[in-house]
Amino acid sequence: MKKFTKVATLLVLMTGLAVSTGYGQDENGDGEYTKRAQTSMKFLSFSVDARAAALGDAMTGQEEASAIAMFYNPAAMARFEGTISAAAGMAQWIADINYNSAAVMFRPAGGLFGVFGVTAMLVDYGDLQGTIRFDNDAGFVETEVFTPSANVFGIGYARALTDRFVVGGNAKYASEDLGYARVSLKEGVDESAAGARADYEELEIKQSAFAFDFGVIYRTGFKSLTFAMTARNFSKDVVYEEAEETQEIPLIFRIGIALDLMDFTGMDKNMHSLMLAVDTERPRDYYEQVKVGAEYTLMNTFSLRAGYVTPSDEQGISFGAGIKMFGFGVDFAYTDFGIFDQVYRTTVKVAF
Repeated sequence: MKKFTKVATLLVLMTGLAVSTGYGQDENGDGEYTKRAQTSMKFLSFSVDARAAALGDAMTGQEEASAIAMFYNPAAMARFEGTISAAAGMAQWIADINYNSAAVMFRPAGGLFGVFGVTAMLVDYGDLQGTIRFDNDAGFVETEVFTPSANVFGIGYARALTDRFVVGGNAKYASEDLGYARVSLKEGVDESAAGARADYEELEIKQSAFAFDFGVIYRTGFKSLTFAMTARNFSKDVVYEEAEETQEIPLIFRIGIALDLMDFTGMDKNMHSLMLAVDTERPRDYYEQVKVGAEYTLMNTFSLRAGYVTPSDEQGISFGAGIKMFGFGVDFAYTDFGIFDQVYRTTVKVAF
């Protein structure tokens, strides 16, 4: 009972610390608000996995031995005991934006050389109507329809250094094509809408960057409690048309713990499992967040999940379910985004 109390106290302290820090940075101390949302390539922080989304993305301390772990904590790959694991997912995001992802990992020679993996994520923003500013009632005129896109491809590696300590990392290449920006060449030459279109020079807005992720997971030795840390999206700044227009990509630091609460009962964990995970996250472009997730699994087959993130502007509670049999699994997730409607994710996984 004393050990259980210590763990509960640890969870409360981590949650309280992250929440107080997040809200404490609303101001700089002089009444001025801190700028946020100052990063480029925001798609790099998107949660692609249905299971992770259902758990509020509290994935850092979880030793999920599937290829999808490379998107969260690459160190978790080291716990894979099979030969090949693959996953593919689809997320229907806000404003009809679609995220498609895939990951494969390979454990050769029974893990003698560690675990290797590759990942890919493609973002479909759909067709957008181009416009330029113009002095008319609408304030703009339409140009052509364009199709922005983004993608990231990566390779990962993980290895168990001891039976308790595992490490992993990813190297990835991200690119983003936002179409064209128009810079005015002449003024007052042609005041018609057609003339306005002709009097603008097109500049391609397309950038790319190499980035790196690192992660560690440590089994504490107390029950199934794990402690983990990750740093994602280490990279140089992205440079746009002018040098002063550089922007950082979304660097994210996370600390997480995970524990199966069935450790404190006499139940067989092959029959019942109740995983609790808590992450504290420090993103570069938002306030510190706490992510809490819980997952009940029956007979290592059927799972029910729920998660919550705080603070958050519109994201509410998440729910999900999954089924896994004979090395094949399917996960679903629902997340409430307030005025932006609901978001659904689906992920298919296979391992052998």
